[in-house]
Amino acid sequence: MNVGRNRWWVTAACWAFSSWIAGCALPPPSPAPGETRDRVTESDESESSKRARVRLELASAYFGRGQYTTALDEVKQAVSLNPKLGEAFNMRGLIYAALGDDTLAQESFKRALQLNPNDADSLHNYGWYQCQQKRYREAQALFQQALGTPQYPASARTLMTSGICHARAGEWAEAEVALSKAYERDPANPAAAVNLAEVLLRRGEAERARFYIRRVTSTPTQSSAQTLWLAARIEHKLGNRQGVNELGRELRSRFPQSRETSAFDRGLFNE
Repeated sequence: MNVGRNRWWVTAACWAFSSWIAGCALPPPSPAPGETRDRVTESDESESSKRARVRLELASAYFGRGQYTTALDEVKQAVSLNPKLGEAFNMRGLIYAALGDDTLAQESFKRALQLNPNDADSLHNYGWYQCQQKRYREAQALFQQALGTPQYPASARTLMTSGICHARAGEWAEAEVALSKAYERDPANPAAAVNLAEVLLRRGEAERARFYIRRVTSTPTQSSAQTLWLAARIEHKLGNRQGVNELGRELRSRFPQSRETSAFDRGLFNE
């Protein structure tokens, strides 16, 4: 793997799969003409729906720990208890994606969106999956649909993932636009700053890239071998030999066995 040009996507790949469960209870039936819909409370849920929600929460927990087979078993039970639970099919899509089963992943995401056509989390996750499969046009259409959801609280997440997908497709101008918007909406998110800095470096704007990467590397708890290596590449591009050497010393001190340190020691700044 090319350390300098590929690993940076990993930071956001994990983040892109977050928030796949955003409330698991199904809404109550639509009110009849002239009626007013009441607030949904626990008593509105059937026992099978409650059990399905618990199974889905367990599936999420197992998925987060990488126990995909166990997660799949739990989500199957959730679907059995409540076949109309769109969030369960969304989770099933994520699990099959992790297991490398394209057919069942696609089928699951599509079913989730049949049940909840405007569920932004399902749209986001299916979009990221399409991007991973190099179906870039389909991915961007799904991201845009998610972003068009009224009062969508995770727009920064989807904008960042859209930017990463544009970058994977080599669409650097579009990547910069999406990542800039993501950073504007969530400047505290280091992944947005890192990915934007990488795109700017590739577009030949090292000075601007320096601004964003320094927002991350200036905080030791946020910096990593990946971010320090990116910072070193930016300083190398700017001809700042002293800055490069300082970052190299930090890399060797904190991450002596990392691939980034190895790349630094071999001088692979432009690869």
